[in-house]
Amino acid sequence: MLRVEGLTKIFGGLRAVDHASLNVYQGQIVALIGPNGAGKTTLFASIAGFHSIDAGRVVLMDQDITGWPVHKIARKGMVRTFQITQPFAKLSVLQNIMVGAYQIHPNANEARAHAIDVAQKVGMGHMLAQAASDLTVAGRKRLELARALATSPQLLLLDEVMAGLNPSEIVNMVAIVRTIRDMGVTVLLIEHVMQAVMSLSEHIYVLSYGKIIAQGAPQQVVSDPAVIEAYLGRGAAKEVAHA
Repeated sequence: MLRVEGLTKIFGGLRAVDHASLNVYQGQIVALIGPNGAGKTTLFASIAGFHSIDAGRVVLMDQDITGWPVHKIARKGMVRTFQITQPFAKLSVLQNIMVGAYQIHPNANEARAHAIDVAQKVGMGHMLAQAASDLTVAGRKRLELARALATSPQLLLLDEVMAGLNPSEIVNMVAIVRTIRDMGVTVLLIEHVMQAVMSLSEHIYVLSYGKIIAQGAPQQVVSDPAVIEAYLGRGAAKEVAHA
């Protein structure tokens, strides 16, 4: 479904993403992990069209979308959420979700019906009239997810939807992400909550200093010496092996 080939993004003298390649197949949940500052969000933004890229290409459903504007990529079926949620504070939960729904349902009644259906799927059906400004962190995360889901994407890029959540909220969000995949939406996610990564992912890519340093099944990746050292520092892999 998604093929990223040799993607490179440079800011001034900083090579934020360095020849990164990855594949996401239809129906999968794939994770992109790495230490803080590794370039994960920059890679996400570049894939989704928010940054121009300096080299490489992005192929979505066998079509080269490199350089396409964000709205055209969204209409093609790929949308992303943001790590820092920014709902329309003066609008209700329902109205916020309808903003996404209008992309595929220009008729207000149809957009409303679709938004209500999406809200129920992410556990916000009882919060439709609530002002977005009154939501908790967990509520804002769900709303961000619902607004993206309301565009009826085929591929959803989730940027740290678990960040700031407590353990029970993380369990609930994991269940929501599984429900989304079961609806036929393929998922690529950035996540620091390893409990969620290990539970959800079928395949993991690890980014460090802008480069993909490892990939594979979850258990294979977390025991990779290069991954351990990327997170814990040089020499850590040897110490872990002898612990």
